[in-house]
Amino acid sequence: MLSLNDQYRVVGEFEFPEKITDQVTSLHPDIILMDIDMPGMTGIEAVRKVRKAGVDVPILMLTVFDDNDHVFDAIRSGATGYLLKKHIPTKLYEAMSDTLSGGSPMSPSIARMVISSLHQKQSKTEHYNLTPREKDVLQALSKGNSYKMIAAEYNISIDTVRGHIKNIYEKLQVHSQTEAVSKAIQEKLV
Repeated sequence: MLSLNDQYRVVGEFEFPEKITDQVTSLHPDIILMDIDMPGMTGIEAVRKVRKAGVDVPILMLTVFDDNDHVFDAIRSGATGYLLKKHIPTKLYEAMSDTLSGGSPMSPSIARMVISSLHQKQSKTEHYNLTPREKDVLQALSKGNSYKMIAAEYNISIDTVRGHIKNIYEKLQVHSQTEAVSKAIQEKLV
């Protein structure tokens, strides 16, 4: 499918993820498309390995697993987005574009599951002194929205979105969008 789109070029394809750190370091991809169910090591373990090595390349999970454990494990491990394989024919290019522009795309059913699980427990946002707008931006980030989408949704500039995100990072004591969303999910902030 990627070979049909001249916007993307596949620089590597690997069945086994054990050497992912070396492969990513030598190939310098702009994005990684990762399955969960692979021989030898799961895609979630491979994501952890990439993040532990300090590599900040976006990782889009492409999988059939749509249960809480797999989704939250992937996000906590550092996955940037989560797309069910049944949506690949219609949503892959858009998900890749969103990921590369700073978003965290998710299949609609996955986004609904994440939001539903977040609504089940009481919010701790007061603990971090997040403003109402910072809560809105964090919520939008957790839905996988890009900076551009957030700016349009709240009728603010992209620079204002960046400012809110910088404040969120400081208040949550995190260094990336993935960490912020993961912490928000883990601590039921959104």
